[in-house]
Amino acid sequence: MSKPRYLTKSRFKIGHSCPSKLFYTKKEKEYKNTSADDPFLASLAEGGFQVGELAKCYHPGGHDITTLVEKEALEQTNSLLEQEDVIIYEPAIKYINLFIRVDVLVKKGRNVELIEVKAKSFDTTEQSPFLNKRDGKPKSAWADYLFDVAFQKYVMESAFPDWNVTSYLMMADKNTVAGTDGLNQKFRIRTTDGRKGVEVSSSITEADLKHKVLCKVNVDEITDIIHSDTYEGMTFPDYVTYLADYYERDEKINTPISTGCAGCEFTADLEDEKMGLKSGFKECWKAQLGWSDEEFDDQLMFNLWNYRGKGKLLEAGKYKLDEVEEEDISPAPDAKPGLSPRERQWMQVEKYKNNDSSIYFDAEGFAAELATWKYPLNFIDFETSMVAIPFNAGRRPYEGIAFQFSHHILKEDGTVEHKTEYLNSEPGVFPNYDFLRALKKCLEANEGTIFRYSNHENSFLNMIYRQLQDDKTVITDKAELIHFIKTITRSSKDSVEKWEGERCMVDQWDVVKRYYYDPQTNGSNSIKAVLPAILNSSKYLQDKYSEPVYGTKTIPSLNYKGWIWVKKEDGKVKDPYKLLPKMFQDIDEEILDRFTEDDEIRGGGAALTAYARMQFEEMSLAERNELRKALLKYCELDTMAMVMIHEGWVDMLKNLN
Repeated sequence: MSKPRYLTKSRFKIGHSCPSKLFYTKKEKEYKNTSADDPFLASLAEGGFQVGELAKCYHPGGHDITTLVEKEALEQTNSLLEQEDVIIYEPAIKYINLFIRVDVLVKKGRNVELIEVKAKSFDTTEQSPFLNKRDGKPKSAWADYLFDVAFQKYVMESAFPDWNVTSYLMMADKNTVAGTDGLNQKFRIRTTDGRKGVEVSSSITEADLKHKVLCKVNVDEITDIIHSDTYEGMTFPDYVTYLADYYERDEKINTPISTGCAGCEFTADLEDEKMGLKSGFKECWKAQLGWSDEEFDDQLMFNLWNYRGKGKLLEAGKYKLDEVEEEDISPAPDAKPGLSPRERQWMQVEKYKNNDSSIYFDAEGFAAELATWKYPLNFIDFETSMVAIPFNAGRRPYEGIAFQFSHHILKEDGTVEHKTEYLNSEPGVFPNYDFLRALKKCLEANEGTIFRYSNHENSFLNMIYRQLQDDKTVITDKAELIHFIKTITRSSKDSVEKWEGERCMVDQWDVVKRYYYDPQTNGSNSIKAVLPAILNSSKYLQDKYSEPVYGTKTIPSLNYKGWIWVKKEDGKVKDPYKLLPKMFQDIDEEILDRFTEDDEIRGGGAALTAYARMQFEEMSLAERNELRKALLKYCELDTMAMVMIHEGWVDMLKNLN
């Protein structure tokens, strides 16, 4: 007998984003699925495991339905619901072909609270945080959460029509501070029989729970709006039935293509297809456009960097990059030297149309920038995290934590050295001030120009600046630390106080965008795209780094010995990030990269997850040390990548003179 195909809240979310995806989901052996929606991984990165358990602590005396067998979960739930008053964690509720597991259910007679717990920060001071003023509909940032609750409420009210259901979101209150130290560490991740879960410490106290870092927000008004709206011309109940029936029959809903197709997780590449996996993305586009397999060899217009008019291109029937015209790219004023965003977009299109693989390098513009930089050049990279449950008293949910940096220097004579690094992985420690002291010490050792890649480092130093300003404890070097931050940063846009330091960090990512374009990057300015591209085009870099000179007296390193950065496969230089050993044996690193898939962010998913595991997961000292070594190597490569990019540009400049 086949297992029932229920529309659950996770499948409703998938179907609501794109009905066609319902046909592809839960078919990992048939269709490629690059989704990062891994329950353990997502909860680990966001702190969801801890938040879920803390929510139970705020509703003590409940019964936990732990079985994953649907029939057993339903039987246990229904038995408990016979009680007049009861609290249940993860109860199972079924209505026809709909099935949900509620995070927390509080029943008092016929009055029932549906509590959906989310590892998301919430500002309790914000007016109308959930709805757009323009149309009164859920804001995009909240839509997934609100539709999730609305779906659960519909199922619950349908299954128990005599209940009076009140719906809530329970989230991390960004305006509340933890009242005790070590609250976070009282929720530890352990693996039992191959299944990961959270063990709550018996030492948790009333004082730990007195300052509630989670808030419970009534969302009945929004669920009513969602229930009263129409979807694809259907009422909400009909829409849910429509999705559920198709899913139950395992039939595909043919959905019109849209800009959402750009991020479709059911997309297989050639390697995946060779392994027998199918592409849901291709199947949809074939059905809608009548395309052949060969049509997909062409780049789609989705690849156009930083372009916000993709919806209009779809409406005009322009699906491929070579169908984009210059008039499709609206001009925008840009006072900065070098390429404007519009010019860069059109260059990407034009080079693709003309099959032009030549590199664009604005030698004059780069030379002018280079002349303003002071040696030795300093290249820095931060690894950071945000945790839902604070480590220390006085800290708020999702306060930023800077736990690691790497620092390379490049001297005027071409000498390269991995100079300093910092890593604090000790569980429960708030490292930001020690991190800053270490950074201050290494950068004040010389007066050279400092480089970052994207705005991340500037933003985090601004955040630490605010933490220092607000901190009421005695910090003997507070004034010196604050002064240091202001010397190497510029104030954030939302800062009341404005400054730009005399040694303000230079953004290498911005230099890439204005002076350099290699078609091999397919429009991406991510360091993970730029580094392999410049290594493949630069004979200078290939000659220098194809020898085991890195981690020797020639190029000192703190974590590598006699390392070779340039290795070729089928005539192409391999991505240096692919040369590093896997940080995890039990997690797909392709999924990790999707956690931080952003042009401005280096693939920090691996580092973020490693830090989270060392904080929250039970592991041996040997495992912890191996993870530390991996973190140090990954972060060192981030700053070495910046050095190699700079060296490649300088060599290009020499060859043009």
